[in-house]
Amino acid sequence: MLIARRWLELWQRLGATRHADSALADAFTELTKCYAEKHRHYHTAQHIAECLARLDEARALCEHPDEVEIALWFHDAIYDTHAKDNEAQSADWAARVLHDAGAEKPVIDRVRTLIMATCHDALPETRDACVLVDIDLSILGAPPERFDAYELEIRAEYAWVPNILFRSTRRKILGEFLKRPSIYSTDDFKQKLENNARANLARSLRALG
Repeated sequence: MLIARRWLELWQRLGATRHADSALADAFTELTKCYAEKHRHYHTAQHIAECLARLDEARALCEHPDEVEIALWFHDAIYDTHAKDNEAQSADWAARVLHDAGAEKPVIDRVRTLIMATCHDALPETRDACVLVDIDLSILGAPPERFDAYELEIRAEYAWVPNILFRSTRRKILGEFLKRPSIYSTDDFKQKLENNARANLARSLRALG
């Protein structure tokens, strides 16, 4: 469950309060509507809540923790499994809200870059990007029953994809993570989740054939 009070307090810490509280409340409402869309099974409010809980444990690792939090709130705001620009659209939305709320340009630029890091098409470079991406990928190192549920949820989101195509594409995606020297970038996440993630991915790859 997403908490409106947490959302408003975040903007206050950022000093981005040119918006009236009502406007920020409207943005919160729009976000929660997006995360409740019927085609979502994993990329829901639960995923954002899980990410925020991970951030609460890892805030000391961040250089700009509130910017990481904004990026987490928005990183899956737009989610269409037929599209290839979800992250870019989500980043644009975050940038608009930040701009309208009076955030400084460096803050907006950093948040945009953080959201784009969740494309997972390259290794993160900055400290904050490393933390954010590790948080987003923490599901890979979840207990086996949660990871297996996640895999079913992803399949449900791509129910329109023929099974043979889904399996081959999913094998490629998961296999790329296993090829990395380490799945996680920060020592904290490596220690807590790396072994579990590799075991989960290997098991999923076997199931995919």
